[in-house]
Amino acid sequence: MGTSSRLLGYAESRKNLTGSVCGLAGVGIALTGAAGGLWPLVVAGLYAAGALIAPPERPDTPRFPDAGEQLDALRADFATLSAYLTEVDLPPAVRDGLTELATLVEALLEPGWVSDPDHLHVLGRAVRQDIPEAVDTFVRTRWWSRFTPGAEPPETHLERQLTALHEEVTAIAAALRDAEAIRQETHTRYVEERGN
Repeated sequence: MGTSSRLLGYAESRKNLTGSVCGLAGVGIALTGAAGGLWPLVVAGLYAAGALIAPPERPDTPRFPDAGEQLDALRADFATLSAYLTEVDLPPAVRDGLTELATLVEALLEPGWVSDPDHLHVLGRAVRQDIPEAVDTFVRTRWWSRFTPGAEPPETHLERQLTALHEEVTAIAAALRDAEAIRQETHTRYVEERGN
């Protein structure tokens, strides 16, 4: 199977097509009688010359998902994360902070807001890694903390992690808000100047 696909690939290659065209020119020369008895060498030589001068094959440019496709996948992952978070038992203060963070992330994942690759990376890391890991570590640590009285409560670390994540996501929201404000000011200037 590999050999036949390789042969088919060569048959469709630029080198074979260019060599074939040059070989046909050699057949034309042979039909005119200019090559004499050496016509097979002329045809083969012209084919080889054509195959050698042909440009090499270029591999296809890899296709990566665009921002819309990445956002769709991230939205699906966020839905999975949300389902997980509803099942986890959390203290009320932590639950409130997590709900606030999740609401902000959900708002940013709405179509038409985030398209910057850096912002998508930060949101993807928060949804796929940081939030689930923070909550899971809290759940596991909370179980062990029952056996070590006097230790720092695991809620403290989870609250600090959620605060840091909230600041990261808020920075994205602030950048989007600033970009929209600049866009609005620019359009206002354009409309006002157009009237003059």
